[in-house]
Amino acid sequence: MRLGRFLRSSIAAVAIAAIAAAPVVAEAPVAAQAGLTIRVGQAEQFSRIEFRWTGAPAAMGAHRAGQVLTLTFGRDAHPDISALKTVPLKWVKAIDVRHQRAGLAVVLTLEDGADALTGEADGADFVNVFAKETPPADQGASGQTPPPSRPDPVPFGGVVAMQSALAGSQLRFDFPWRNPCGAAVFRRGDAIWIVFDAVAKLDVSSAPRNVVQYASMQTFNGPGYSAVRIATRTPVAYAASADGSDWAVILEPFTPPPFTPVKLGRDDSDGPAALTAALAGATGVFWVDDQAVGDKVAVVTALAPAKGLPSQRDFVQFSLLQSAQGLAVDPKVDDLSVAFNGDIVTMSRPKGLALSSGIARQGAVALDAPKPAALPGLFGDGWDKTGEGGFTARYDALVDPVANEDAGTADTPVTGHMALARFLLGEGLSFEAIGVLDDAVRTHPNLGGEAEFRALRGMARAMAGRYKEADTDLAVPVLEDNPAAALWRGFALAKTSQWADAKKEFIAGTSALSQFPPAWRQRFARAAAETALALGDTGGARSWINFALANLGDPDEDPQTKLVDAEVMQRSGDLAAALPKLQALAQSPMDNIAGPALLYATQIQLTQAAISPAQAIDTYDGLRFRWRGGSFELETIRALGQLYLSQGRYREALEAFRSAGKDLPDLPEATQLQADLAAAFKSLFLDGQADGLQPIQALALFYDFKELTPVGADGDAMVRRLTRRLVDVDLLPQAEELLKYQVDNRLDGVSKAQVATDLAVIDLMDRKPEDALDAINASRTTVLPAALNAQRRVVAARALTGLGQYDTALEMLGSDNSADGADARAEILWRQKNWAVAGAIFERMLGDRYKTQGPLASEQEGQLLRAAVAYSLADDDASLGRLRGRWEPFVAGARNPDALRVALSGLNNGQVSPADFSKIAADNQAFEGWVAKMKDRFRQAPPPAPRAPMVSRQAAADAPAAAPAKAKA
Repeated sequence: MRLGRFLRSSIAAVAIAAIAAAPVVAEAPVAAQAGLTIRVGQAEQFSRIEFRWTGAPAAMGAHRAGQVLTLTFGRDAHPDISALKTVPLKWVKAIDVRHQRAGLAVVLTLEDGADALTGEADGADFVNVFAKETPPADQGASGQTPPPSRPDPVPFGGVVAMQSALAGSQLRFDFPWRNPCGAAVFRRGDAIWIVFDAVAKLDVSSAPRNVVQYASMQTFNGPGYSAVRIATRTPVAYAASADGSDWAVILEPFTPPPFTPVKLGRDDSDGPAALTAALAGATGVFWVDDQAVGDKVAVVTALAPAKGLPSQRDFVQFSLLQSAQGLAVDPKVDDLSVAFNGDIVTMSRPKGLALSSGIARQGAVALDAPKPAALPGLFGDGWDKTGEGGFTARYDALVDPVANEDAGTADTPVTGHMALARFLLGEGLSFEAIGVLDDAVRTHPNLGGEAEFRALRGMARAMAGRYKEADTDLAVPVLEDNPAAALWRGFALAKTSQWADAKKEFIAGTSALSQFPPAWRQRFARAAAETALALGDTGGARSWINFALANLGDPDEDPQTKLVDAEVMQRSGDLAAALPKLQALAQSPMDNIAGPALLYATQIQLTQAAISPAQAIDTYDGLRFRWRGGSFELETIRALGQLYLSQGRYREALEAFRSAGKDLPDLPEATQLQADLAAAFKSLFLDGQADGLQPIQALALFYDFKELTPVGADGDAMVRRLTRRLVDVDLLPQAEELLKYQVDNRLDGVSKAQVATDLAVIDLMDRKPEDALDAINASRTTVLPAALNAQRRVVAARALTGLGQYDTALEMLGSDNSADGADARAEILWRQKNWAVAGAIFERMLGDRYKTQGPLASEQEGQLLRAAVAYSLADDDASLGRLRGRWEPFVAGARNPDALRVALSGLNNGQVSPADFSKIAADNQAFEGWVAKMKDRFRQAPPPAPRAPMVSRQAAADAPAAAPAKAKA
């Protein structure tokens, strides 16, 4: 077997570039010296030497004189060539390394009858040495009818200037010939070949560079032909079309042009078995060199219009490659003959071809049994025929062979199972077909690798609505390049709303669409239109739905197609045309038609203000119970929820969103519905939409959907915003409950400490010092921001003060001289009756406020009142006089002028009774002032940052607050 037969298809291209892909007999790396690494390898069909430079590359040149091949490099090196001398390489007599002024030279002396191929792959230069090939039998003109004479297609000057056009993902190459010529366009591996049956210089300089559709482009000429090889990075969709004498090849076409599949047939009427192909307008057979692989491919060109093979067909002695125009034959034997006579192309061997392959075709096919389709994934002719005896007689006749196969071994043919499955699929009995096929693979596991078995079971599962299982069958490698299977894959993906992948499959399967029955052409085209709509491509949707409308005729399918047609009109903005169609479809007795039609009609009427939002809500609410399950239910609920939100009916909106989504988690619409629910909750409690509700209503709504509160900064901001509203209206217990839930269930670390501090402050405002101290102690952690640490100490000190533990409270404050620290320290000293120090602190807290006119704030009044009382009780008349002189003008405008007047007059003037002074000494006003200040802080506090800056681990830890002392009996 020659090198070209061993290295074939796409894998061959990889094998020639990386010898590890071939069965290597010997391989020896040569250590890199002076920037050069040499690898040698020996496979059954060729020997290989690879040169890889480190650092700057050195281009390799090749010159051959007879059997002496000289490889030159632009820089010198001193590699260790001991492995080259010791590892015997077939077809290589001798190897020598020479150091020349221009660089390094490697001289290979080849054996007689040896040939060599040089190239570059994966950053390394290589040379492959192998036995010379002898021309295959009948590669000339023998057995081939020459085409009728026709005008010379070569332009004057002998140059065909290719023109290119890039539009989005579609790349088009046009080849303008002077007169019509034959062409072939096919795929081999990751390369697309274009072969013309005339010799001309193909100028491809206009091809765009650095595009994703292809990697490189090369032109070739051979006996009687010109060719272009387009190497692609990944397999891309392609098509061919002709306009007069011009040929066009399109990569990633938006809409594939018309295409006629070539029909194959067996011909053993005149002797040994041969394979024929009906290729209208065949013009020649050319054996084209594929230098990337090192072999030849037989290419059959033909005149327009485009006709080819939708998918690769593998036979024992050759493969027919997928083509968009003409035929390409990849031989696996040396004596394969490819010839044509008129429109019939014949592939043959002197001893005949072996045309039977695959377990599914083993054994004799029962007479009158459903035969395999021309291509796996298609419906075969006569699959649904029952004959004169009707369904039961036909079914019984096909079941009998199945029982015999079940009693056999793994090597027993499964012709009966496959025939019965084809019949059941033709009758639309998908579940029954699945059972037959599962039974077949249970006793014949090798069936799992057969293309027809996988296609049949994938078809049955898709027809039964088991779309994920169908995709598993249809995605196997043996069906990868099968356009019929691609349509089924696209159908299954569309049904599970995997729109982007579905679009690719529908494009890949376009060439097989016309080979399906009209009902399935309609189904596939409708699913493709729905896919285009989901991706926002209304133009593509219109093209697909027009094709579906051209295949009407099934009473069950036609209304669904008309519904999608109306939806395309709606999405395209043609509401006037869409509305009457939808209203007519809404009267359908089939709920799966009437429900969506009524939904879309209602949306249009609401847009046109023909109905009120309340009427639309009633319609949507009824629809959600009319058809349960699937994407339509989710679409209805989403429309209802959005309308509720726009009308300010927030509870109904959240309940609608929450009512679905989790029941159908596999659908992308369910994920979107959950996202809508989270977004609605966020807009209510973070963006302020719920601010119009009464605080207690907002709190009730929050509690009913509190599981939607996001973790992190947004969740903290929501809780802070709602807490502020509750504190503003003195709903302190509710605010405490809200924050306590956050602390106990949702937060940890710094966030927990921050929210727990807010909770402790509200506890103090609600005169619950013990609860405040518990909140601080329960949220202690070792590393906190310095500002938060200081705030927590002040709050803990106030809680201890409220519990009467004054000395412990002073220890907690330490040396804190901030305004909050001074305020808390003054409160402690006041309660300890340290009048002189307390009075001085209160006066210092007032500062120079007496220099500014205007009424005092509540907190300032409390501080002035306490300073005056403290100085009086300390008998500090001088300080009291100073206060009186500075602050007496503010008494008249105070909230409690009598108390201020009495406090500033002092105890020594005889005007104040003990009862009056007791009233003045009460701390109510000071406490109210502190509460008002805390409310302002809650109101003005910015939303919490995602993560507060952390102090270093060497910073002071959050000191634990002392537990309250037990009351003495």
